[in-house]
Amino acid sequence: SSGCAYDSTMTLSEEATERLADVVELQPTKNSELQERWDMEGGSEVHQYLENELGDYYFRDDNSLIRATAEANDLVDVEPGIESDPDAEGVPSKIRVPELQRQIVAVLAGPDDESESVVSVLHSLRDEFDVDPDSEDVRSGLQSLRRKGVVEVEYRTVPTFRLAVERDELEVSVAD
Repeated sequence: SSGCAYDSTMTLSEEATERLADVVELQPTKNSELQERWDMEGGSEVHQYLENELGDYYFRDDNSLIRATAEANDLVDVEPGIESDPDAEGVPSKIRVPELQRQIVAVLAGPDDESESVVSVLHSLRDEFDVDPDSEDVRSGLQSLRRKGVVEVEYRTVPTFRLAVERDELEVSVAD
């Protein structure tokens, strides 16, 4: 390669820019979540895409979750999926999530309540919002909220979940 190192700033294609926006919005995320969003065959296809197209704009954190670099955040015009209040020791004060996750936050047991199972959350969603999501989608939504730090899991006979933050201290908006 010739020329100075500064020539290496890639111009992203429209598709790559849109996908980078997904990474920014969904972070911290993982291959399977991006695979679903991008309608890809498997996690390895997601990995290849990240490496080949977005290599300069993402990294994996200590938990191997995919996060966007600060530069990526500046490149795309989307709200980051997570914003933290500096005083709250890492618990986010704002999250942008799909509609189902917004509904989960609305019905999930609070930090001082007994944690609940996926099935219990599913029943609450049906009662409260007259929706009938797949239990796998509810589980996946809870895990995504857990990665964002707003839900904690407690393993009893089955994994059970509750909010890690007071509902009124969290601003939840819906990502399109």
